[in-house]
Amino acid sequence: MTLYQRRKMANMIALTLSLMAMAFGLIWLLWILETTIVKGFSALSWSLLTESTPAAGSLGGGLLNALVGSLLLVFFATVLGTPIGLLAGIYLVEYGRFTWLAKVVAFVNDVLLAGPSIVMGLFVYAVIVVPTGGYSGWAGVVALLLIQIPIVIRTTENMLLLVPQTLREAAFALGAPKWKMILAITLKAARAGIMTGILLGIARITGETAPLLFTALNNLFFSVDMSGPMANLPKMIYDFAMSPYPRWQEIAWAGVLLITMGVLFLNILARFFSRKKF
Repeated sequence: MTLYQRRKMANMIALTLSLMAMAFGLIWLLWILETTIVKGFSALSWSLLTESTPAAGSLGGGLLNALVGSLLLVFFATVLGTPIGLLAGIYLVEYGRFTWLAKVVAFVNDVLLAGPSIVMGLFVYAVIVVPTGGYSGWAGVVALLLIQIPIVIRTTENMLLLVPQTLREAAFALGAPKWKMILAITLKAARAGIMTGILLGIARITGETAPLLFTALNNLFFSVDMSGPMANLPKMIYDFAMSPYPRWQEIAWAGVLLITMGVLFLNILARFFSRKKF
């Protein structure tokens, strides 16, 4: 067998194994989506979006309180966490790229990225829930932003590193101050990638359940008071899916479908921004 034939055979084997691995993963993905869509659509109704979670054994009810609670938690986590992640990413690249502090921050950020989300929940439970004496929506916000911030930092850092150094040097040569160069040159060049990272961070925290078990907990009633327990879709799905009531199980599948479609939309939007040229 010639060298060309051996290489061709090795390429064919590698390609076959790759296709088999892709097909294996795709089968499970399609199975999950098919189950979610079939069971979720059967439970969709107008009352699902206009009524709060039902009492045990009742036939009505919906997801209004859980939807509003999840939207509030994700909104405040994004509003508070995105600027912190953005500023930290700018510091790592534009101000402290070669300093020991930047290396420490980058290392800690990598650890947070790889850490289980339940650890964030336990941490917030120990430092906020226990001292304050109760679960609250704000504790859930803190847990979620601790998950989102590392994603925004890493995305901002990577996108800014892709901006050619010659653009910065040209701005300095024209007399632009550093803050002006960052706003007008580097951030503008990297904003599509940064926006993608922000959207992916939102998609990540939208379906988080473990941190909310220890922080926001749940609320069967409609409430926008962030200082008390806050209803949310992930916790509601967990509770209702494990219940013996058929109506609760139907509502849980509808909640799964809504979260799945929401995360899918955010991922599609992130792909759009990653391809868009500003």
